[in-house]
Amino acid sequence: TGSMVLIKTLTASSSANLSFVHGSASVVLDSTYPIYLFKYINVHPASDEVDFSVNFRDGGSDYDATKTSSAFAANLDESGGNDSLFYWGSRDLAQSTGAQKIASAIGNGGDECASGELFLFNPSSTTFVKHFMCRTQQMQVDDSMENYSSGYFNTTSAINAVQFKFASGNIDAGDICLYGIN
Repeated sequence: TGSMVLIKTLTASSSANLSFVHGSASVVLDSTYPIYLFKYINVHPASDEVDFSVNFRDGGSDYDATKTSSAFAANLDESGGNDSLFYWGSRDLAQSTGAQKIASAIGNGGDECASGELFLFNPSSTTFVKHFMCRTQQMQVDDSMENYSSGYFNTTSAINAVQFKFASGNIDAGDICLYGIN
């Protein structure tokens, strides 16, 4: 319940990705705050039916921090016929350097986008692994879906950058805000 401080807002406009890199363009991802919060708002793809994902950098130049995670989702069909709550095993990562999917099959229609938040805990620690958790609300085709993912980075290296992107095509529109929480 500490104070939230806005660090940086990135606005997409046909952007390949939105990246927050410590020490670049006024971005802070160090021991200044124990918790960092990313809020992504009305993120809309240029391509149709693409997954939205996040990946992390642990000191190198590639977004390939080793992570283990788990995911589940709640789905509400507009017709009321296929509502469900389910474990999403295909989104689990087990010691993987791949991106974490945080929303799926988002269309490029005017009523399709994703919004949510991702917490990153103690990213500058070089003693312990770091944890993240994510919640995303999305509208796709004719379903409303709530996605949940969480996990940890199996490294004692600091996490110094975070990148959001779609599986293919650009981020047509949307904002991602980075906050530090005391």
